[in-house]
Amino acid sequence: MKFTLPKNVLIQIPFLFTLSGFVQLSILNGLHWQYVIAMTVWSLCFIGTYYGLRQTIPHINPFLLPIVSLLTGLGFLMVARLAPNFLIQQVIWLIFSIGILLIITLAPKNLNWLQKYKYIYFSGGLLLLSATYVVGVNPSGFGAKLWLRIGGLFFQPSELLKILFVMFMAAYFSDSSLKMSRPLWSIIPVVLMWGIAMLLLFWQPDLGTALLFFFTFLAILYVATGELVYLLAGVILLIMAGGIGAFTFDYVAQRLQGWWNPWTDPTGKYFQIIQSLLAFANGGWFGQGLGQGLPTAVPVVHTDFVFAAIGEEYGLLGTLGILFCYWLIVCQAFNITRRSHDKFHKYLAIGIGTIFAFQVLIITGGVLKLLPMTGITLPFISYGGSSLVTSYSMIWQ
Repeated sequence: MKFTLPKNVLIQIPFLFTLSGFVQLSILNGLHWQYVIAMTVWSLCFIGTYYGLRQTIPHINPFLLPIVSLLTGLGFLMVARLAPNFLIQQVIWLIFSIGILLIITLAPKNLNWLQKYKYIYFSGGLLLLSATYVVGVNPSGFGAKLWLRIGGLFFQPSELLKILFVMFMAAYFSDSSLKMSRPLWSIIPVVLMWGIAMLLLFWQPDLGTALLFFFTFLAILYVATGELVYLLAGVILLIMAGGIGAFTFDYVAQRLQGWWNPWTDPTGKYFQIIQSLLAFANGGWFGQGLGQGLPTAVPVVHTDFVFAAIGEEYGLLGTLGILFCYWLIVCQAFNITRRSHDKFHKYLAIGIGTIFAFQVLIITGGVLKLLPMTGITLPFISYGGSSLVTSYSMIWQ
């Protein structure tokens, strides 16, 4: 007998989870108007979008949007808990993100223009990224200047470039005129464009996004060519780049040292990672409970280190549940790859799945000291408008 969940339960679970979280925060901190607005907008966005899409697109995956709504609801709770002054900004970004999702999902699926103008839009993305070297800012007032300011909004070009890069590679390798009989010569143009992006990201420095580009490039390249030698060459290149970077650039050496032994400077450069590890230790199996821990001891916990806050307040079981949600999203992308008969959609799906998989792996591994820390966001959960919009634009079906 096949077991199926009632359709309404799929959206009721994230609704009850998010509502109970805001009720708990209201009991602890008092009922704030920001909580009411955030919960109301979240409910209207997801419940309306869920039922609306099921009516207009009956074959749509019934699990994907509820999973994303659960992650976004947790993100709202974390922002309300850790940086309440930014909650309304995140609400505004959610409205914009849902609008982008609906446009992409409901728009005609004639994507020939993406293949035709691939060099134009990817070059435009590179120009935006280059602009951060001239007029780049950092909203926090310190650190790498990875953002552009447009009015009162801050926009991170590298987030947009992630999507453009996947589209560019998918368009390139799905081109019927590409002669794969000479694979080495045929990949030179895409390697050059990828190399430019990598140099710009490395010099910013934005090591986390550079790693994402690296793994995404290898994944699509391998699927498109079937050449295992490219994967082996990529691993060798990564090891060489890490070794050279450690001896050449102080910020690379600092990241590696913080990963190897952060106790050499526990109150200075590596204070953040040590506090992150203590937060996970305090969380135990079941967590301290929402609002009961001390995750604010971790600097900028609402962005790069939000997974540490989840670990402290929701425990090991909570973090495993979050990782399971991401695993389901990645599986959906790879299922599209397996089912698709169109090369462009196939490569696009493998690129999107790779980005989600490695973005989660890099940031969770970093805050757990399993990998050197590189500052990227946790999709749908970390505070950040550019990250939220980018994540939603990649879950079209």
